[in-house]
Amino acid sequence: MALTRNKETMSNRVFVLNPDTTPLMPCTAKRARKMLEAGKAAVWRRYPFTIILKSEAGKGSQPLALKLDPGSKTTGMALVLDGKHGKKAIWGAELHHRGHAIRDSLTRRRQLRASRRSRKLRHRPARFLNRTRAEGWLPPSLMHRVLTVISWAKRLDRFTMLDSFSMELVSFDTQKMMNPDIQRQDYQRGTLFGTEVRAYLMHKWEGKCAYCGKKEKGLQVEHLLPRSRGGSNRISNLVMSCQKCNAAKGSKALEEFLRRKPAGLKRIQEQQKQSLADTAAVNATKHRLLDELKCFGYPVETGSGAQTSFNRQQQGYDKAHWIDAACVGDSGEQVQVKPLEPLKIKCMGRGNRQMCGTDKYGFPIRHRTRQKVFFGFQTGDIVRAEVLSGKYVGVHVGRIAVRARPNFKLETFDVHAKYLTALHKADGYSYSF
Repeated sequence: MALTRNKETMSNRVFVLNPDTTPLMPCTAKRARKMLEAGKAAVWRRYPFTIILKSEAGKGSQPLALKLDPGSKTTGMALVLDGKHGKKAIWGAELHHRGHAIRDSLTRRRQLRASRRSRKLRHRPARFLNRTRAEGWLPPSLMHRVLTVISWAKRLDRFTMLDSFSMELVSFDTQKMMNPDIQRQDYQRGTLFGTEVRAYLMHKWEGKCAYCGKKEKGLQVEHLLPRSRGGSNRISNLVMSCQKCNAAKGSKALEEFLRRKPAGLKRIQEQQKQSLADTAAVNATKHRLLDELKCFGYPVETGSGAQTSFNRQQQGYDKAHWIDAACVGDSGEQVQVKPLEPLKIKCMGRGNRQMCGTDKYGFPIRHRTRQKVFFGFQTGDIVRAEVLSGKYVGVHVGRIAVRARPNFKLETFDVHAKYLTALHKADGYSYSF
């Protein structure tokens, strides 16, 4: 059952709570809509969509697992129900991290403070020699990835009847990528041989042909410098290519093949030098995430990235983070994945505590107030705006940025607070489908 054969897209299951907020099994969107129309339930939360019943219901349950595919930029999440007709993915989401934004912010702050020491300004003593780090310390940009995944695991555990976890523990073998000639029993040829390298290349080149940019099935691993000219199997010499481009390139060198396309040559050379920083970030946080999941007290299944790719390809599913999550581990060998519309979750942060804004030289140019809520709204709220006149007449939904005056910013235009209705209070994330 390949996803490409199904033309109809289905919605995620809806989470259901009893009147005392204890979780029940998720229901279909159709059933939730009927209960809301009949007045038997009310909306409890918009994202993820959750309803609360107005009368007590029985607690029938089936095995329900939260499966995770941790990534440096995006983590896939899927709820897999083990029912009488086999395992089936009933809810999917993709969590986009802001680790790179945290790293860049800390770098800017460090550079600004260091620059003060070379000018006639208040001296800030360096503090790199008087700090101690606890055992298991991770940089803030890496710890953010762990904390956000655990936060969503707690949230889903609160809204559903989870009884197990499953996560991808090993994404890519960087030692094998950097040294393809490594031998001994750990790298003997087996069913999954080469799958990790292919999965990494698909991730690096976004599942597209490096030469023509087309996204299609059956991409091949191709050498930039052909083996016949002394090229190696190092990961930096490999790209994904379609059959047509691979045949056209043949034994030509990259510069020779793209001599009439300098822009494409420059793009490939820049992406070819891309570091393994994202892979290192996943490898640095995986065991910490595993330890945090074990604290829930549920069984935790683990699997490798090669096994995930193998399970997905054997069942003919398309590449997606939430689908990879559903295919993690031994339990992902036979799982029904219908074309759900996954929830896109993006970490936006909760603002900052900086009261004084500075220019690029470090001099103060603005000051913030301690007040966060204005006219009942705060920055990050998801609202519904019914604009009755003007250029932007109509209904708009999105995140707002508040000001002291009632003229707030909604996406790309300003709107008065009297036209707004709150749908979802700010929680540090933005949501979309």
